[in-house]
This record gives sequence, structure tokens and C-alpha cells, in this order.
Amino acid sequence: MHLSRREIDEMDHLYKINLMNSISGYKSANLVATKSKDAITNVAVFSSVVHYGSSPAILGFVLRPTTVVRNTYDNIKKTGFYTINAISEDMIADAHLTSAKYPSEISEFDKTNLLPEYKNQFHAPFVSQSPLQIGMKFLEEYHIKANGTILILGEVTDVYFEKNMLNKDGFLNLSKEKITTINGLDGYAVPNLKTRVEYQRPKKEN
Repeated sequence: MHLSRREIDEMDHLYKINLMNSISGYKSANLVATKSKDAITNVAVFSSVVHYGSSPAILGFVLRPTTVVRNTYDNIKKTGFYTINAISEDMIADAHLTSAKYPSEISEFDKTNLLPEYKNQFHAPFVSQSPLQIGMKFLEEYHIKANGTILILGEVTDVYFEKNMLNKDGFLNLSKEKITTINGLDGYAVPNLKTRVEYQRPKKEN
């Protein structure tokens, strides 16, 4: 099957959104949690968290345009801190409920079974049920002119995870805790680790 740019542009809006969100492959499934200066918590599902470096450890994620109120963005910019929490299989239903647009004075924690958890005086809450929790400090943002979205970059300050996920060489096996991925906008999958392959170097000629 082949689709041209013209055919894509002429698609029904929702159909096009579903298709274009699916073609990039499986994406990470995470809850980003924040707390406002007025102590109102916020938690929302994101499928755009990406690794940007290890020294220092930097993760990024993309926010939709701020043409409307974005509680996650506002809280990060005003406080400088947020958390990234992996979504395990038993969290899917509640995690997806956070995609609903609530007013800033309402916390998604109060509308779901997700529980906020505070650790070591970190400003933002972690999600208690998550088997992989990451404390983040805001570093910088990049406004993408092509569509008005915003790339947020943050530094990893703390990492908490279930011990059974950790291999001797530092590899974190996410499948041990049934951590999910997202296909498109609303498709959740639970991957199983098949194999790991050795670091590859160019083969020497004889």
C-alpha cells in the first residue's frame, strides 16, 4: 500500500492522527508528574520520552503547543522539577485516564487510582505504583517552529527501580516488571526481551 503526501493531507483528521502516530513504531510509555507552586499535583501520560545522553544523563520529551493551558509545562517552568514514571501492565487503565484534559485546580491523582509518592524531599511526586521512577531537573527547551511543539530536556537527578530488573552489567530489563510501550495514541503493548547482542566493531580484513 502506498500513500502520497496529498492523500495523507486529505485524510479524515482522526484517521490521519491515528496513522501518523503509528508509523514511528513502538514508543515509551511514561507518566510525567509535577506539582505547582500552589502544591497542586498533575500527572499525564506521554509517549515521547527519549534518551539524549548519559554523562550527564539527559532525557527529553515533547509537549504539544501551548495555545491552551498545559499544566505539565507550566509546573516544570515554574518549579524546575518533575518525575518520569514507567507504566507497567497493571497501570494501563489508570495511566490512560490521565490523557483527559482537567482544569489546573484538579489533580489527575484524585481522578484515578494512581498514588503520589514523595522521596527525599524532591519537589515533584513520583507515581507509587511505577516500578521505574526517575527524578528530573529542567535544563532547557526548544520550540519546534514547524508545528509549535516544545522539546523539554531535563537532567536525571534520581532513579528508583525494582532490583530484579538490574543485570550485572547495568542493563535494566524492563520486561521483568512488564513495563509497557505505546503503539500510536492508545495502543498499549507489553514487550518481552528476546535477546541481547554484543557491541559491534568493524570487522578487520584478512
